[in-house]
Amino acid sequence: MEEIRHATLNLSGCKTLYDLHTRIRDSLDFPDYYGKNWDAFWDCINRDCEYNFITITGESKVADILKESIEMMNELLEKNKQYWHGYFDYEIID
Repeated sequence: MEEIRHATLNLSGCKTLYDLHTRIRDSLDFPDYYGKNWDAFWDCINRDCEYNFITITGESKVADILKESIEMMNELLEKNKQYWHGYFDYEIID
């Protein structure tokens, strides 16, 4: 992996999908046009993200209503890891 550019995404206390996407946008420095949906997340994580290593914390501390969304986020992160094999990675610390 090239130089590590690290970001931490702390999801503790997210109660709504809006909270979750706002936290993602702010933590990963996504552009203002980030659409706060999973298609936009994929576009930004795959093309516009300046970070190549992301640590995610607090997944178990989100509202139950967000569990499915957390699974979607993790699937997209894994897809991005496979796409950028060796140049992008993430870890989940809970």
